Amino acid sequence: MRSGHRLGHLLGHRLGRRFGWLWGAYGTSALGTWLAFGAFPLIAIQVLHAGPAEVAALSSVGAAVGAAVAVPLGPWVEFRRKRPVLIAMDLVRFAALLTIPTTFAFGVLTFLQLLLVSVVVAAADITFRAASGAYLKTLLPAEDLLAANARFESTAWTTTIIGPPLGGAAIGLLGPVATVVADAVSYLLSALGIRAMGGHELRPERREAARMRARDLLDGWRYILTDATLRPLFFNTALFNGLVMAASPLLAVLMLGQLGFAPWQYGLAFAAPSIGGLLGSRLARPLVTRFGQHQVMVVAGALRAIWPVGLAFLGPGTGGLLLVMGVELGLIFCCGVFNPVYATYRLQRTATERVTRTLTAWAVTTKATTALLTAVWGVLGSLLGPRTAIGLAGVLLLATPLLLPRRAAAPLSESDPAPSRV
Repeated sequence: MRSGHRLGHLLGHRLGRRFGWLWGAYGTSALGTWLAFGAFPLIAIQVLHAGPAEVAALSSVGAAVGAAVAVPLGPWVEFRRKRPVLIAMDLVRFAALLTIPTTFAFGVLTFLQLLLVSVVVAAADITFRAASGAYLKTLLPAEDLLAANARFESTAWTTTIIGPPLGGAAIGLLGPVATVVADAVSYLLSALGIRAMGGHELRPERREAARMRARDLLDGWRYILTDATLRPLFFNTALFNGLVMAASPLLAVLMLGQLGFAPWQYGLAFAAPSIGGLLGSRLARPLVTRFGQHQVMVVAGALRAIWPVGLAFLGPGTGGLLLVMGVELGLIFCCGVFNPVYATYRLQRTATERVTRTLTAWAVTTKATTALLTAVWGVLGSLLGPRTAIGLAGVLLLATPLLLPRRAAAPLSESDPAPSRV
């Protein structure tokens, strides 16, 4: 317990020991995720000899079905203690991932199992994120939420920088299944860290009937769409994330195929600029202190949209590599500022008793939009060519700042649980 206290003190700083354990658990699982980045497609290709259609299905269908499975979990989790849910979701991911090396060792691993594991992990990811947002809001006072979200964002980009190179080395030495083991163990360690937080958590009270009703499944979306400030932010983030991710496979085709970049150059083009996310997340709180939450969110949200269109002008050689790195650096820096500010704003605008349902609806929509736009842009890339399709995504991204909230809104108080109606 003494060592746990020291660890919590080092990690949590002035946000407290319990946040320190939560932050440490997040960092551990995030590092495990990035260590295993790309492991599933590699296992499908190298071990199961899957074709392109199966590999694409593993990424898109798994995420989409996982998002659908997570829909009823949001209302169910809303009225339960969040810390046990976080531990359970970590253990679910640990157990699901551990089945892969187990069946691989016995020579009975199948593609269907990979697909089912990806569904389970995707659903658990969404549920964990929604429950952790609700738990964070009860764990810390409102004035500390931005500092906490900035630390999560900073950790996310740090693990993005160091995880894939370490994972790539591990895959080269031990194979992709070894990184899946590391990812599974990271979730077990995360569960142990959250368990070590201790403290008492009150069970949320349900004002409606005890049994979950069908209308509860849509309550998260209803809450978002009837709030004058959450609604535009919801559409902005879903469309922005979807368009950025939809262009990513086409950029890989363009760089690794037509332009002849080596795989290590492709990896470097996206790993090195992640330092921008680390810097941006560290600046988020000072910028909000000086300029205000709403202004920083709108300006950073607008600036992040101007970068991707530059990828349409990508050429071969060193100049092309520097162009990609410059675009990604600008994009990731702006996202590093925007993400913790918007996450804090969203928590402040959401009533405590609806946070889990709202965040679940948000995550499900983002994943579904990304899957849909990725499929659409795959078709556009085949018809128009990858460069034109990437440019089209960049042009559409320029319009996303129009969906940002135009007016600042005061945080909800506990006595004002309903959103502002329009």
